[in-house]
Amino acid sequence: MNKSKKFSPEVRERAVRMVQEQRDQHPSLWAAIESIAPKIGCVPQTLNEWVKRAQIDAGAREGLTSGERERLRLLERENKELRRANEILKTASAFFAQAELDRQLRK
Repeated sequence: MNKSKKFSPEVRERAVRMVQEQRDQHPSLWAAIESIAPKIGCVPQTLNEWVKRAQIDAGAREGLTSGERERLRLLERENKELRRANEILKTASAFFAQAELDRQLRK
């Protein structure tokens, strides 16, 4: 299980909101993250990832949004399944073509 699943989406949203609200009370974003992370029971790196993800989803930072990432993941899975099916069909086609050729040669 992914460690990030330890925290509910509500806790993540609240932690990110706390960082955003307290950002101006600290000399840097990282300092705000370091002060808040222990309060919610995560390491600063984890909270930093949540903050970056929220910034991307809000359009404030470059990158794929969560929705785009999920769509890409699903498309990659579908592509993998289609490639596998295509290989199976190629193998079956070659098998049946050879069987037909053998049948014709026996006549």
